[in-house]
Amino acid sequence: MLAEISLNPLKSDTFQKAACTKHELQGAKSRQLAEHGRGAESRRGCFLGVETQKQLVWESWEPGREVTKSLTLKNVHSKLQKLHFKPPISGVFITLFPKTIVLSPGTSFSLPVTFRPLEKRKYSDSIEFRSRAGTFRVSLHAAPPRHVLEIPDTVLLPPCAVQDTSWVTFVIHNASKLQTSFMWEVEAPFQLSPMNGELAAGEDCCVTAYFRPQEALVYQGEACCVYGAQEESRCTVLLRGLSKYPHLQVCTLQKEDEWSVLDFGSVPVGKTKEKYFDIFNPCQVSAPFRLSVLHRPALLEEVFQCDVREGRVEPRAPLKVPVRFSPQTVDCTSVDYYSVTCPGGVSKTMLKVTGTCVGPLVSLGMTVLDFGCLELGTEAVRTVTLSNCGLAEARFQFDVDPGGHGVFAPEPPCGILPPRGSLTIHVHFRPRLPIAHYRRVACLLLHRDPLFLDLIGTCHSEQLKPAILKPRHLHLYWLHLARGLTCYPPDVLSTMLEENKLQLDQEGALLLPEDLQIKTPVLDPAQLQRAPAEEYFQGSSGVGSAVTVDPPELLFHGGSRSRSVSVTNRTKGTLNLAWTTAPGWAFSVEPASRDLAPLKSTAFWVVYTPPLDNMLHGAQLECFAFYKVLRNHHQADDRTLCPPCCVTLRVTGHSFQPGCEHFTPRVILQRPLVVFPPLAETCYQMVLLQNAGDLPLTFRLDPDEGLPVAVRHTTGLVAPRAHQILMLRSSPEAGSPREHVLPLWFNGSSKHTQVLTVLRSTERPQVSLESDGGLFFQPTAVGSRSMRSWRIRNESRMPLSFRWSVQDSEHSVLSVDPEDGVLQPNESLAQVWSFTPLAESLCTLKPSLMFWPTQSPGCKKSRLSVRVVGFATQGSIQAESPVLDLGEVLVGSCKSCDLPLLNHGPCALCFSLDVQQSIMVPDQPQNAQDDPIALKLEHLEGMIAARSRMLIRCTARLARRASYCWSIRYQIVNWHGSVISEPQALCQVQGRGSYPTLEVVDAEGGGAAEGLGRMQLWSMLSLSGLNAHLRQDPSPELPPGPGGHSPRHQLPGFTPVMLDFDLCAAALGSEPSSVTLTLENTGNITAEWCFLFPEDQKVKLEFWPETSGPSSAEQLFSVAPRAGKLRPDQQGAVQLIYRHDLMGTFSLPVLLKVSHGRQILLNFTGVTVACDHPYVHFTSSKHNFAPVAIGEFDPPRQTYDLYNAGAVPVTYRVDITPLEQLTVDNFGHPVLQCLNPSGEVQPGHTAPLQWIFSPLEAKTYSVDVSIHVLEGDSSLVTFQGCGFDARALGDSPPLWLQGDHVDVPRPQKAPLPGQLAVLSPKQLSLGDVPICSRTTRIFFLKNVSSTDAVLYSWNLAQQVHCSEVQIHPAEGALAGGESVLCTLTLQAVGGPCIYTLDLICQVTAEGAVVQYERELQRWEQEGERQRDEFIITESGVRPATVLQECDVVVRNADTPVRRYKTLPPIPSERSRLARAERRALRNAPSVWRRPEPPRSALLHLGMVARSHSLPDFQRNFPRRFHTHYIQRSSKRSGADACESRPLLTDSPLSWRGPEGDAVMHVLTCIIRSLLEDPLFHQSLVESFNEPVPYFSQLRTMQPQHLQPPPPSEPPAPDGPVRTGGSTQEPGISMKPQARIPVSEIQQDRDPQIRETICRLPEFCDLTEDVLLNTLQNLMKEAHHGELILTARPRAIALPPTTGRRSGVGREPDIKAPPRRGSTSSPPS
Repeated sequence: MLAEISLNPLKSDTFQKAACTKHELQGAKSRQLAEHGRGAESRRGCFLGVETQKQLVWESWEPGREVTKSLTLKNVHSKLQKLHFKPPISGVFITLFPKTIVLSPGTSFSLPVTFRPLEKRKYSDSIEFRSRAGTFRVSLHAAPPRHVLEIPDTVLLPPCAVQDTSWVTFVIHNASKLQTSFMWEVEAPFQLSPMNGELAAGEDCCVTAYFRPQEALVYQGEACCVYGAQEESRCTVLLRGLSKYPHLQVCTLQKEDEWSVLDFGSVPVGKTKEKYFDIFNPCQVSAPFRLSVLHRPALLEEVFQCDVREGRVEPRAPLKVPVRFSPQTVDCTSVDYYSVTCPGGVSKTMLKVTGTCVGPLVSLGMTVLDFGCLELGTEAVRTVTLSNCGLAEARFQFDVDPGGHGVFAPEPPCGILPPRGSLTIHVHFRPRLPIAHYRRVACLLLHRDPLFLDLIGTCHSEQLKPAILKPRHLHLYWLHLARGLTCYPPDVLSTMLEENKLQLDQEGALLLPEDLQIKTPVLDPAQLQRAPAEEYFQGSSGVGSAVTVDPPELLFHGGSRSRSVSVTNRTKGTLNLAWTTAPGWAFSVEPASRDLAPLKSTAFWVVYTPPLDNMLHGAQLECFAFYKVLRNHHQADDRTLCPPCCVTLRVTGHSFQPGCEHFTPRVILQRPLVVFPPLAETCYQMVLLQNAGDLPLTFRLDPDEGLPVAVRHTTGLVAPRAHQILMLRSSPEAGSPREHVLPLWFNGSSKHTQVLTVLRSTERPQVSLESDGGLFFQPTAVGSRSMRSWRIRNESRMPLSFRWSVQDSEHSVLSVDPEDGVLQPNESLAQVWSFTPLAESLCTLKPSLMFWPTQSPGCKKSRLSVRVVGFATQGSIQAESPVLDLGEVLVGSCKSCDLPLLNHGPCALCFSLDVQQSIMVPDQPQNAQDDPIALKLEHLEGMIAARSRMLIRCTARLARRASYCWSIRYQIVNWHGSVISEPQALCQVQGRGSYPTLEVVDAEGGGAAEGLGRMQLWSMLSLSGLNAHLRQDPSPELPPGPGGHSPRHQLPGFTPVMLDFDLCAAALGSEPSSVTLTLENTGNITAEWCFLFPEDQKVKLEFWPETSGPSSAEQLFSVAPRAGKLRPDQQGAVQLIYRHDLMGTFSLPVLLKVSHGRQILLNFTGVTVACDHPYVHFTSSKHNFAPVAIGEFDPPRQTYDLYNAGAVPVTYRVDITPLEQLTVDNFGHPVLQCLNPSGEVQPGHTAPLQWIFSPLEAKTYSVDVSIHVLEGDSSLVTFQGCGFDARALGDSPPLWLQGDHVDVPRPQKAPLPGQLAVLSPKQLSLGDVPICSRTTRIFFLKNVSSTDAVLYSWNLAQQVHCSEVQIHPAEGALAGGESVLCTLTLQAVGGPCIYTLDLICQVTAEGAVVQYERELQRWEQEGERQRDEFIITESGVRPATVLQECDVVVRNADTPVRRYKTLPPIPSERSRLARAERRALRNAPSVWRRPEPPRSALLHLGMVARSHSLPDFQRNFPRRFHTHYIQRSSKRSGADACESRPLLTDSPLSWRGPEGDAVMHVLTCIIRSLLEDPLFHQSLVESFNEPVPYFSQLRTMQPQHLQPPPPSEPPAPDGPVRTGGSTQEPGISMKPQARIPVSEIQQDRDPQIRETICRLPEFCDLTEDVLLNTLQNLMKEAHHGELILTARPRAIALPPTTGRRSGVGREPDIKAPPRRGSTSSPPS
């Protein structure tokens, strides 16, 4: 690898890139070195058309010598070049004498430069070249040679696991001309190789950096390279490396207690099965690993092989590891354990491999084969089926003569039976003697117990015909053998039967009487039911054998050719012994037959006569022994018939002559090492001896005498390609393992031998327990259960059965699973222990483990004791918060939260939760408490660990709008799930069901409806009703979402609410009427809304009243946007637009849908009238007056507005005939009177009709009044008023503002599109006020733009109560983002009145006004120029632009006149307007219109109030009367002023004509004279230096002609002076409007005079003004940030009064009056 430079070592992908791009780095490095190898002279450049070197460098030089280099100049320009050069300044660089160098295009010139150094140092100079195009320089450098090594700045090593190694290679380059030696200095965990070396000039060296971390850290270190002749130079390279802890996972399909299990299943014996397991590396670094086998018991055979012992796993990749299983012991389950460890890892992964060895399952088709009766010299054949049902192949061998010379000869005698196969065995019966034949032949099976086949047959001759032997006789023989009767001859048994000494049972077998059973030995049936291996091994010498032969095997390997054998009769009858030999055999017996007396022995000679030399022979000689009395069948009794006994003698021999070489055997010994199970009982093993050659072979085993191991058979002959199964038996022997060596001879020669090793040991069962037999449980709650996994391991080679024993008293506390089972050799079993305490205590238990060998269930059992310790305690849980608030939840939807549960105890707890619900509904429905529980818990039962926190997911689905409260309780349960504690309170969960709530909080008119106030829009659009319906609960049948459409076509079926949305009226062609509604989400749930037009609703329009086609109506009405989403407390604007393009009245049904809320049908209505048609737009045909008490002396005035929606003024007249009739009906009392029954309304303005409603009775009055419009339509309006008796209402007077008024709009949170300024608030409610009082309110006007300034002006002249309402400041300018505090003042004068005012503020952008003034000035200048100049227009020249002040367009004189024109279309108003517009457009280029002033935006400020007379206000609002100040001066003069004031007066400033010119001229002269007067200017300057009094009305004025009174004069009298019958105060006039001179007040300080002054109305009004102005100034200062109203007050410590006592209240003597005791300062 090569290093990568400047990479972040903390990113894993960086390390991957470092390894992936090594070839690219090597290429880049080689290119860099190649470029560096080229000299600096090769880098050429082009200067002013001349190509030359950029610099000349001298590298190898010595002082005192000259080195010359050439500087080549080439003209690459297309013109002739003349160059002048300036030689180097220093003397060490020498060149030619300066001259002009002429270069033709393409030619070159070489300028020699000689370098003559005098000392060894660095030199620098340059040669300057100059041409007409400019100058350029060529640098000259020379430096002494020095050692330079180029190494990378940073080397990034690949990430590495802890205790692993990663490496990377980087290159160092000797950039000098000297041979350079280097040496590295580096610290661990980094290493470099080679650490030192030498580099020739320009040579490269690859250095390998090794990274061997010992901890998981980010390593960064510097490697210092020291180089040079004296090691004077140093350079460093930054080494970076990242190490991580490795972790490996073993992935298998099975798991056992967190251990991976690789199960091979059942594998046939002798076969090998291979499986794989994956080692996965989830880390980002490669990890080395070691695979090791855990400790196993000694002598345990290794059946698992894994060739992978160590390796490396790449990051995030698996590695497949093969494991092979080669079982050898049938019906044995093998278990082994592997551990996967990695250096530096913190964990060890365990793998359990297991597999079961299965052998063949062989069975015979029948166990008895009957050949019947044959004549001597004949042969019979019978078949028997040999079947293998197992998965493994079966090797079988019948224990008969290998040459097939016996009486019974099966074919084939041996072979291989495939898995799940069968083979038919042909058995030949060749009798040679006329006797009954019976032989029990063993079928040997490798790895299985032998099978036995009973063969019977009878042979008759002409002389001898013995009794025929049948299978029934064989069955009776086994019964007689068990009863001990086979040792008696048949004749004896027949005699005893006749003498009734024997009896017959139900099966016909002989049975001894009860009295004789004690004397006659009877064999135990268990002795007869021997194991098949034991029966085969004992042969005929076993229990119940009638005849035995000794020795059973004979060898003829040289020496005598005849050997003797002894045959013994063990019965009580005479036997006849007959040997069956075939002619031509190499072996014969002499004599061939002989009688043998009871309990006697006799000898026979076996003679070996080989027919040929140098041959191998082997045979199995058969001897049939039968009772002599059975020779004649006439003497035989069928009831006592006994089958003969067959004994065999195995003989082998060879006829090799001395000196002859024996056959070389090709033998295969399958298991040369035989290991017996470590059981304290007789065990059997089998060995397969296979002849792989084409010649027969003989074998001989010579076990030593006294060995505990026996073999059958020890000698024999194996046919070519056949096999011999040897059975070994081992007797139990205590002690350490012993090894026995059995030599095996082949072909009777000592040259051909093998060794069979037998290992035999008896072991005791051994089991190991985890943690040294101690088991500890964590603290457990009473009634709960703690579980722990604990392992036991079988340390022996035998499978062990185990069973846990727990005392009866501890069964309910301690349990284990599994309680019993089988442990295979080397198996570790994980058991789960459970501790279930019943009381709070410390429990110490001692269960015991009993185990024994599975193969020896009756042996002595071993026992181990275990100490178990557990601690039981009580516990409780609690919630993290006692109250969990879900907040607002949408009805019908789900809201989830987590309920944290805490367990501070030391034990885990099992619990169950239950929920109780309570619903609080405002209207308290009857069925609210019966609702199902709306809170669902994710888990009602569970377990929380000790000292932990658990989250329970709660989901609430509320069904109604109400407040829900859920009480959650818990109970401790045991492990069975039964409750063991009382319910305890846990916490409460609260939630409030709600629907998405929308509310219209503001309405702004625009376009043609801009003049309408907010209260008028509120009434026209029925917004109060809309808000009321939006706040209601939705119907259950409504669709849930705002965007969904109902499939039903009859919309009124599920929209019972229908509201009229009147979008005003205007003249044809006017601006569209637009209303901007501000919607606010007043709830806590996000609300989605949408307006659905008929096309969206898929509803037929015939269900709705309409005056035009649906397409026309839908084109006139629009809503923008039609849908939206509002988060809680968020506002959004919706603009409703009606276009006045068609005349008439249009309606359109629009459905307003709110998500999961109401859907309301809105009937959009719009009116368009002709331009010359007078039209008054009535918002409704019914008007309700405010209720008025009967008997009220001065009822309030009320208004009804008439809005002129047309384009021409409207003259109206109210028909008062119904009012007069109402007066007549009420006994001449004017119940309802109109104060202005006629008048005129300007276009786009509102005229208020003033009414006085004075009820005579406590009832509701209703009258229909016609309002006539001149040349227009008349309307009938119903006026209603309610009169009530104030005495019947008690203490709750119903005096409030009119209920139909709009609610106070909420503050606007965001500006509307196109809005310049915003009011806050937009509605002012002054409440109930008394007459002659002044009420003020403050509000703010803010410029919404942060950059543009605006101008504002309040237009109050058009209001009816303009003299009573004032706003300060009335006009002004606002900079960007600036706001101004405005004050509204209501001066209630005249009679009682209900004020419903719409105050308009005109806001104009300052930039638009400036632009308008500039254009107007240009227009006026152009007008003056046209008035002063004249233009002579020639023919064919277009006239200049003509100024026009109005909108009339002058036709161009040069317009061509057509001779013919087409017929005009059918005239219409729309076509006329279009024609005029087209004519104006044609003449537009020739007309310069007068600029129009910018249009102002209108802001509407609503104000509502109600004034009462003083007696009524004091009577109805006694507690609020003192909060109002009554201006008594205005009270005395207000009534007359109000009565004499006309409703509409003209201001004098509005005069026009000569009066106005005269006033203008006089004022102009006065102002000019003042501006030209220097004394006036000086007085203005001096006025700034004078102190400004707080109030000029109270400043001290001391006239010069007044003198202070002498001290001897008495003081002025306290009381008033009465002169001429009238009482006068000094210096004070008694006229109401007269002012008291300030000087007299200042001179006279009498208390009574001051009290009189304080009671004057003027003084009280002045005090009120001072206080009001003070408060207003404070509010303004607070608004500008100069005063902090919420600041904490600070206490100021005053100096002691003793120091100021002499100067308190004193003034200069000339001003202070004589001191009279203690005087108080005058009031301020």
